Amino acid sequence: MNVLLIGSGGREHAIALALRRSKLLERLYVAPGNPGTARIGENVEINVADHAAVIDFCRKAAIALVVVGPEQPLIGGLVDTLETHGVPAFGPTRAAARLEGSKGFTKDLCRDYDIPTARYARFSAAEPALRYLREHGAPIVVKADGLAAGKGVVVATTLDEAERAVQAMFDGAFGLSGAEVVIEECLEGEEASFFAICDGVRALPFATAQDHKRVGDGDTGPNTGGMGAYSPASVVTPDIEARVMAEIVEPTVRAMHEKDAPFKGVLYAGLMLTKDGPKLIEYNCRFGDPETQVMLPRLEDDLLELMLAASRGALPRERPRFAPLAALTVVLAAKNYPGTPIVGSEIRNVQRAEAVEGVVITHAGTREDGGRLLAAGGRVLNVTALGESVAEAQARAYAAVDLIDWPGGFCRRDIGWREVARETTGRG
Repeated sequence: MNVLLIGSGGREHAIALALRRSKLLERLYVAPGNPGTARIGENVEINVADHAAVIDFCRKAAIALVVVGPEQPLIGGLVDTLETHGVPAFGPTRAAARLEGSKGFTKDLCRDYDIPTARYARFSAAEPALRYLREHGAPIVVKADGLAAGKGVVVATTLDEAERAVQAMFDGAFGLSGAEVVIEECLEGEEASFFAICDGVRALPFATAQDHKRVGDGDTGPNTGGMGAYSPASVVTPDIEARVMAEIVEPTVRAMHEKDAPFKGVLYAGLMLTKDGPKLIEYNCRFGDPETQVMLPRLEDDLLELMLAASRGALPRERPRFAPLAALTVVLAAKNYPGTPIVGSEIRNVQRAEAVEGVVITHAGTREDGGRLLAAGGRVLNVTALGESVAEAQARAYAAVDLIDWPGGFCRRDIGWREVARETTGRG
């Protein structure tokens, strides 16, 4: 069967590699793709915001399934258009994607269905929000309601910082995404990423990971789209997983079905593991980046079969199987990220790094020019390694990183530090 994968980042390169392993796949198209996906499929130039152009391509290329990687096309209703024209798709409709598109919508859903989350309030003007901040003090969390490229959340440690965040959002720092603001209590605990595959009625646990959002070692500096990750996350024990499914994921799937917006696709729950148990921080309605890069190399089942089953509303009874290995990925970013990245610098010796045992390199913000590989974005490459432990995967990943010649880039040097410490001490 022919598959069209929408997206151009490291997540989509990782999905493409997993789809390529499927016995069902005949031809893989990626729109627009990147130099990495071009090695395993065919990159095609389609404006994915032009739904008519996507439908036209699907008909001409006999596409049997469209896999939508990024959030923007989902929230823009691409799956709705595909379904209207009889093209199967893996991903939620516009109505279901509100779980990511509006933090306020999700917080209200949690309130109405008793899903554990932080206490919150919603505001559409600055003055009431500022009064609320002064009443509650810091630390406190300020969030733009809509999409903000992973940067619309401020965990304010002082009242002044919180007030500046509110003012910036209402002054247009995130455009329409900040037209409404959600203010939450600051939860304490350890964060984890939990992924489930949903078919509109049922959900199966998929995998866990831990991301590293801050740009600097020791979790310092501003938030980014993610500087690295590892999987599985041992802090999500079988008992915690059971609670997440029973208290968070399954009530959400039920709620969306009752709202006539059944959720099909990947439900990605950002969790805080508090002393009172797991609580939902927020939802994403697609695979995470860079979490995908550490989950899919461990997947033993056929990803394409799983996606087809979810799109048809017919998930299998058994959960997906994963190899008993750890995976860790290091993000190589262009200098000045997460500010305006310095693009155009040449990256050398990627093939040498790929030759390291157990290492896979996925492309994110790259482009080719006359045989040279150039940086073309903020997060540029993902260096992923498998190992018997997170410590072993970490050592392999950084050994490969050190083979890449790229003066114009940088990375964190401590990805996986919490888990490596747990492995060393033997404590959970």
